[in-house]
Amino acid sequence: MSLLLNIAVDGIAYGMILFMIAVGLSVTMGLMRVINLAHGGFALIGGVTMHGLLASAGMAYGIAVVLSVAFTMVLALPLERLLYRRIYRFGELQQVLATIGITFLIIATVNVLFGSSLLAIPLPKSLSVSVDLGFRTLPLHRLLVIGVGFLVILGLYGLLERTRFGIRLRASVDNRNAAATLGINTGHVYAITFCLGAGLAALGGILGAELLPIDAYYPLRYMVLFLIVVAVGGMGSITGSFFAAIGLGLLETASRYLVPDFGTIFFFACVMALLAVRPNGLLGRA
Repeated sequence: MSLLLNIAVDGIAYGMILFMIAVGLSVTMGLMRVINLAHGGFALIGGVTMHGLLASAGMAYGIAVVLSVAFTMVLALPLERLLYRRIYRFGELQQVLATIGITFLIIATVNVLFGSSLLAIPLPKSLSVSVDLGFRTLPLHRLLVIGVGFLVILGLYGLLERTRFGIRLRASVDNRNAAATLGINTGHVYAITFCLGAGLAALGGILGAELLPIDAYYPLRYMVLFLIVVAVGGMGSITGSFFAAIGLGLLETASRYLVPDFGTIFFFACVMALLAVRPNGLLGRA
């Protein structure tokens, strides 16, 4: 029982990190119809900014998180305006090549400025304390990650399903010309959605640095993992991405606990089997 509880806690925390980073990719791929393989780069930008604010400026952790996420979103806006608005019109292969190019540009920039070593994001003492759960002690930071993940899923669901902005986004995706005719500024809708996805990626990169360490090659190292979450959950499905991330987090954690020598093989074999049965993902539409 103790082993199962350990797997559950660690797996849920890991899954929440995957969800926060990958949900923005799910939105851009499933709703905005763009294959953005540079999405992990925004998680890297958030992590690098956080590292700089803590290491150089000595800023408080909470303030640094807010500023890092805000900086990533502000940086994403000109990228969306200048580059991605052209990429939206590309074919699928051209989108892949263009966004991989952006990924390498981000990696090269971080390499020049910070080098290729790991970039530490130290936790404040208040988040480093251990909480006794009865069956194990757990850092408070891990519980914070789980709590923030639940807040993100609730916030996104409310934004996309219960607000006028969500209606405008779905209308813009289904028929951009008709939405523009009805007075919807589709350009603004796309820009806000893109920046929101970048901000969530940055938040996940910062909070998840303990499990997914930040370095210059972060976008390439975890690109496949983020794509798996989107594919298993179903492109464009917020709920699907949430269940996929939690399930994959539990699966990978369990494989590392139970069969450490074959954990990676077991993980990818399960993903292949699931996609063979449900090629559109858990909640994806054909």
